[in-house]
Amino acid sequence: MAEKKLADDDMSGVARTTRRLWSVDGRSEDAGPLELDRLIHERVRLGIVSALAVNGSLAFNELKEILGASDGNLITHARRLEEAGYVVAEKAMEGGSSRTLYRLTEAGSREFSAYLDHMEALIRATRDGGDA
Repeated sequence: MAEKKLADDDMSGVARTTRRLWSVDGRSEDAGPLELDRLIHERVRLGIVSALAVNGSLAFNELKEILGASDGNLITHARRLEEAGYVVAEKAMEGGSSRTLYRLTEAGSREFSAYLDHMEALIRATRDGGDA
């Protein structure tokens, strides 16, 4: 089912204001909540990307401890970020056992920065009362 595109004349004041809130960072008038990077926006993946942005690289167990995630949950979310090219996992041998180190890729850093810019614009616009 195709969504009907509403003209400003067809919307309430609240809807027009909300549309402006979502477009303050230079995105199109049709930008909305789904325009956020859904891959990063998920809680565990946002935690992974944030932790890597701050620390550069982290071992699997360090990420697991920081996020309070289970092994399976962390593996699943880290794999999604790897498949998107946002994170790279490097295996290293340490004391006879394998250790996985994660780090953001250049694309991951760029997308995370764009995500933060979008969120900051939303926060600014919301605090300004939608007078964008």
